Amino acid sequence: MKPNIYDIAKAANVSKSTVSRVLNNNPNISAKAKEKVQKAIKELNYQPSKVARGLSAGFDAILVVSRSTNTTKNNPFFSEILHIISQFSEEQDYDVLLQTSQNDVEELKRCIAKTASKIVKGIIMLSSPSDEEYFKEIDKFNIPTIVIGKVIGEHKNIYSVDTNNFLDSYNLVQYMIDLGHKDIACLYSPQEYNVSIDRLEGYKQCLADNQLSINEKLMVNCGFTMNEAYSNSQGLFELEKLPSAIFATDDLKLLSLYKNLDERNISTPSDILIGGYSNTEITSFLFPSIIQIENPTFELGKTATKHLFRAINGEDSLERNIIIPTHRIVQGSKYKTQV
Repeated sequence: MKPNIYDIAKAANVSKSTVSRVLNNNPNISAKAKEKVQKAIKELNYQPSKVARGLSAGFDAILVVSRSTNTTKNNPFFSEILHIISQFSEEQDYDVLLQTSQNDVEELKRCIAKTASKIVKGIIMLSSPSDEEYFKEIDKFNIPTIVIGKVIGEHKNIYSVDTNNFLDSYNLVQYMIDLGHKDIACLYSPQEYNVSIDRLEGYKQCLADNQLSINEKLMVNCGFTMNEAYSNSQGLFELEKLPSAIFATDDLKLLSLYKNLDERNISTPSDILIGGYSNTEITSFLFPSIIQIENPTFELGKTATKHLFRAINGEDSLERNIIIPTHRIVQGSKYKTQV
């Protein structure tokens, strides 16, 4: 077994903190103690690890903070964007540390601990919680932080890279209305994150602007997983009058819809028009095809990472809020207007 810092302390008859100060070239140590520690290091052939050095001297690393694990299970967006962030971080010779947690409270504690100990030089947060107290705490440590999502408050060290989720949702629902649809359902996520809030609000505002009533029975909270979406949305198909169109706020909900439609022999788009957000190439292979808002995962990850390194390098006049454009994809034949 390789010797560790405790073995060095025992051999030199000094404290662990004394050994640590010697390893980190701390001047606050006597010449005698330093000599004893160096002798023990030589005799034991001790080699400090890169990780051990990094914990004290600071990694050339960024911290990527994911959401609590109960909200990201099987969601391809998070694995895809982490891959993109890692790719562009490697170009800068930076390591990537991934932080996950079981809940938001634990996540905040871990993030604060890492930023306070100077382990990392920048942070990328993969989502934007609606409660910005989190941002206020992180901002105190003066570490450049990029949030992939909307940031509402004003913070010294926090920047955002996002799409216009409200407008994109509004425009997709408007497209459905222009085709003649009036009974449009919405499968949405819990309102804990700004992205979820904006996508639902875009749907509701579009209905209101077109003088269409908001039917609570057509609005379904589908949780964060595909199983929840599949289970919670079944009530839509038990209504006396089915919706003529369904707007889904992420691709897990889109995929769950196809299972429900298949089990009930309901066709799309002839019986029910389906549309919503897509983060992956998976939904592009669905048949019959759907109306998609293509979430630009690659551009979000690339822009967030490059913007973070500009902030780390101290560039002036950085944009506080960057909006990445999206594209609506209508695959296959044109959809018929409802009569």
